[in-house]
Amino acid sequence: MPESAAGPRHDLPEPDAFTRAYWDAAARHRLLLRRCGACGRAHHYPREFCPHCWSEDVVWEPASGRAALYTWSVVHRNDLPPFAGRTPYVAAVVDLAEGPRMMTEIVECPHGELRAGMALEVAFRDGVGVQDGTPAVPVFRPRG
Repeated sequence: MPESAAGPRHDLPEPDAFTRAYWDAAARHRLLLRRCGACGRAHHYPREFCPHCWSEDVVWEPASGRAALYTWSVVHRNDLPPFAGRTPYVAAVVDLAEGPRMMTEIVECPHGELRAGMALEVAFRDGVGVQDGTPAVPVFRPRG
């Protein structure tokens, strides 16, 4: 896990050889999914096999970046760095336009305006860069 002067970072992924393409795309503000060549279904989080039919015939594809809010929780307390400085924040699950659900954070939206089904678009919380261990992380904001 990447570390900062305040200690280990708990908000950042650890890219590996398989997920490097995903995090490199995120650094360019592009969201990728995996799609199965056998059953045709998209999935997220990235895996080397299809979670629907178990085929290994899966490829990366760009996502539209559109989603609908499925569920959320406003987090008022989190003692892990750097989350304490971000509270309150909205942890959420969104339905991507391509079908999969994705865990994320909702930004740029007052908590009282959150509604199930609201239209969202991907945004990115920029890090320093994948090579430095702090990639850009996809988050979502209200569309329009």
